[in-house]
Amino acid sequence: MITGGSRAWTLVVFVLFAFLPTLGAIGAPPGEWYAQLRKPALNPPGWVFGPVWTVLYLLIGVSAWMVWERAEPGARALPMGILALNLLCNGLWSWLFFGLHRPDLALIDLGVLWGTIVAVIWAYARIHPLAAGLQVPYLAWVSFAGYLNFMLWQLNR
Repeated sequence: MITGGSRAWTLVVFVLFAFLPTLGAIGAPPGEWYAQLRKPALNPPGWVFGPVWTVLYLLIGVSAWMVWERAEPGARALPMGILALNLLCNGLWSWLFFGLHRPDLALIDLGVLWGTIVAVIWAYARIHPLAAGLQVPYLAWVSFAGYLNFMLWQLNR
């Protein structure tokens, strides 16, 4: 029997898991290189990224937990596997873009990331439609990030 306390701990674990990509950002901060880049007109101020990603990672963690709670044990592997790949691509982006200064490679990674978000939405929708819906802001933000990544690459080649 799953108690309310163990469910709460499971939620905490999923939220912490969702924040794993921040380790990539910590290991490869924007720094001076990024400050010197020519930016597109729609580039948000730097302070916007922290709050946006915090909300998105919370939504990612909560929605994964919702799927975990509702899915039969045998049906958990596919959505959780896609999520793990998604978070790996998410963390890799910072390392490619800020760490290696390779917006071109980061853009390729971002395309894969976008595809994994679509796959997560598909996998979640079969189990918990609301959890799938909680991924839509993430998809929208990564779509916008794709525009920014592409423009930064083009403006600074």
